[in-house]
Amino acid sequence: MASEPTDLNPESTMNPFPAFAPESTIAIIGAGRLGGVLANALRTTGFTVYGPLHRSEQIPRADIALLCVPDAAIPEAAIAARPRAGRIGHVSGATPLDDVDFSIHPLQTFTGTESPDVFHGIGAAIACRTPADRSIAEDLARRLGARPFEVDDSHRAGYHAAASFASNFVLTVLGAAEQLAASAGIPADETRDLLAPLLRRTVDNWQRRGAEASLTGPIARGDEATVARQRAAIDDADPEVTPLFDELAASTRAIARQKAAV
Repeated sequence: MASEPTDLNPESTMNPFPAFAPESTIAIIGAGRLGGVLANALRTTGFTVYGPLHRSEQIPRADIALLCVPDAAIPEAAIAARPRAGRIGHVSGATPLDDVDFSIHPLQTFTGTESPDVFHGIGAAIACRTPADRSIAEDLARRLGARPFEVDDSHRAGYHAAASFASNFVLTVLGAAEQLAASAGIPADETRDLLAPLLRRTVDNWQRRGAEASLTGPIARGDEATVARQRAAIDDADPEVTPLFDELAASTRAIARQKAAV
């Protein structure tokens, strides 16, 4: 098992992933959702993978230690891994490189049950201290089937906020949609089946044309009477959702104004 960084850069024009020797080893630290999926995926690419390991477990010597731990635990995990690994990376989207050599953040949501091909075709945000570290992060992403793109430390929190809007906050809105449909007598499982085609088409339109060009509905039409009826119905059925509706309506009006100005 190699543990020196120089072992990661073989001089071979036949190797499609020049940052890695065929016998390169990776220790996955952190046995949460992403750690398990990532360990399985890396094994299928030919790496020798140790883990996923719990933070309390002994870390074996490896070429790379990849930290799949909560952001607050990265400094301590990096200290524990440093004597055992040639390079250390983390998979956090928002945390800078204060304690590691590189980062690779798969731009995807994980439940822990995904197959290794979940990484195929997705983006992977990378940040690196040195050109050698960049080569490692890029090659890891490509081995997984992902597309690497660089985000520097000063922009990582903003990038990660964009990801939260596109995933976590969308679920917040969809949860509110389920609540409101339930108040109209539609069961939750049926609501998801009914709204999913609408959601998919909306996402497809946004991907092709952007938010302004894809916006439809009463706010886009300037039909404030309908918006007022919607708000009154929400206030009557589930008043806890009303503030969310008001904030979203205000932001949607801003998009509608931008659309009208084009």
